[in-house]
Parts: sequence; C-alpha cells; structure tokens
Amino acid sequence: MKRSEFIKSSIMLGLSAAAGTSATAAGTETKPAAEKTFNLNYAPHAGMFAAHAGADFIDQIKFMHDQGFRSIEDNGLMKRTVQMQEQIGSALEKSGMTMGVFVVDKGGNGANTLAAGKKEYIDIFLDGCRKAVDVAKRVNAKWATVVPGDFERSLPIGIQTGNVIEALRRGAEILEPHGLIMVLEPLSDTPDLFLRHADQTHLICKGVKSPSCKILYDIYHMQRNEGNLITTMEKCWDEIAYIQIGDNPGRKEPGTGEINYRNIFKYIDGKGYKGVLGMEHGNAKPGKEGELALIKAYREADMFK
Repeated sequence: MKRSEFIKSSIMLGLSAAAGTSATAAGTETKPAAEKTFNLNYAPHAGMFAAHAGADFIDQIKFMHDQGFRSIEDNGLMKRTVQMQEQIGSALEKSGMTMGVFVVDKGGNGANTLAAGKKEYIDIFLDGCRKAVDVAKRVNAKWATVVPGDFERSLPIGIQTGNVIEALRRGAEILEPHGLIMVLEPLSDTPDLFLRHADQTHLICKGVKSPSCKILYDIYHMQRNEGNLITTMEKCWDEIAYIQIGDNPGRKEPGTGEINYRNIFKYIDGKGYKGVLGMEHGNAKPGKEGELALIKAYREADMFK
C-alpha cells in the first residue's frame, strides 16, 4: 500500500461508520473492559477501532485510551480542518495522550522531489514546513514525517543527495525554533523513491546537522528493503527519533507475518526508547473481531519482560 493510499484509507475509515456503531451508541452492546498500559508507547490511527468506537475520531481516541494506548498518529492531520485539529488536540490533552507523526504536505511523494534542487519544489516544501508548525501547535505534536520524493534521474546521486540536504537544512531552520522534528522515512513503496535505506537516511541527517532532522525507522519498509533489522537499527540508533510498525508480508499487526516483533520490542525497550511506535498498518481481520485480535497481538508482542 502506497503512503498516499494509506492516508486516504485511514481518513475514510475514520469518517465512515462501522457496522456495529449504532448498537454501541445505543448502549445495547458493551465495549471491551479498560486495560492497563503497554510497556512501549504504541500509537493507533484513525479508523483502526471504528467497529467498536464508531465513526467519530474523538470517540475512537477515547476507546484507544481505554484499551491502554497512550498515543495516536494521524498521517492526514494537515488535511483536516482547523476545528478538527483543535478537537483532536483537546481530546489528547484531556486523556494525557501524545500525538505521534503527521505527514508534511510537500505536494506529493514522487512529484516535487527535493532531489531535483528546483526552487519551485523547495518553496512548496518550505511552505509545508511553515504550515506544519501551526498544525503541530494545535495538537502538541513533536514529529512530522518528510519524504523527499523520487530520484531525479538526470542528476548524479551525489548531486541529488546534496540537493536534499540543502532543502532539509532550510526546512529544519523553520522547525527547530518550535521544537518540531521532521523525521525522514525511507520507504519501500516503489524503487523510484530517492530515500530507501536506513544508512542513506543516517548520512543525510548527519549532513543536515540539526536536532530537527532525524530518522523515522519504519520496520515494515525496512524489512522489505534491507532486513537485518536490529543490527541496522543499532548502527543508526543515534539518529532514530521515531519508529513505525507493520508486519511483512501484508502490512498488518505483529504476528501476521515473518517479523519477530517481541524480540524487536525487547531490543527497543533495552535501548531506553521512550518515544512513540506508530501502528502504521491495517487490521488483518475486519470488524470487531479483527480489532480485538489486533489488541491481543500487541499484548502478546509486548510481553518481552
């Protein structure tokens, strides 16, 4: 699933009522009992628990809290109305929850690539950074995802890398005074994408030299692109500021694919990581049954102590 499709599906799920919503709202059904928090700070997204909580994202956030989750993430946050952003921020503050990443709007992942070094593309990116600062303040967010775009095939890779570093430095100058960190995410959606590997992203962060430019290590994408997950994370750890989850193949919850998530979570906990782990994946099964299976999967993977 491409990022643009993932964002669209997450928002649509959040806006569409699930089959069991009316019964729950009428009080004829009961939601699962409140649960304790997890060892690590996992963050669901809009629509992930719509069958239990209904169409309203605020109600979904309350349900997530009841199930022990203490963060959310919302890739499409910048596309929501200011009113909705403020409502999300208020709900998180009242429940003591944290906002994870949202995606900086830079005119598309492939188009407007920063690797080209073109002024019009960089201007779109910088405008997105300025708008991201305002959005972040409404929800008390600390991280925002940035994807540089596709390769610029007409330029040598070194020139492309230099163009990306220069653009990101300018973006960091906007974000840094506000404590907002852009997290660069290497992806596996298509080989046309410029940013695909952890070591490459580590190099770019070193080149930008800003506390507002770090790595988003998405375990699903990195398993597809390079594997050797724990060893690679260890080598890049000093620049990793955010982590996302998804099993492979299928991009569903832990336990549905080949990745040993209990072992990876043990490693992450052992590093003293106190940040957010975004649940950027789908549900393996539909409806309430699928949502309960997802929660159970996280409970089991979280049993590493």
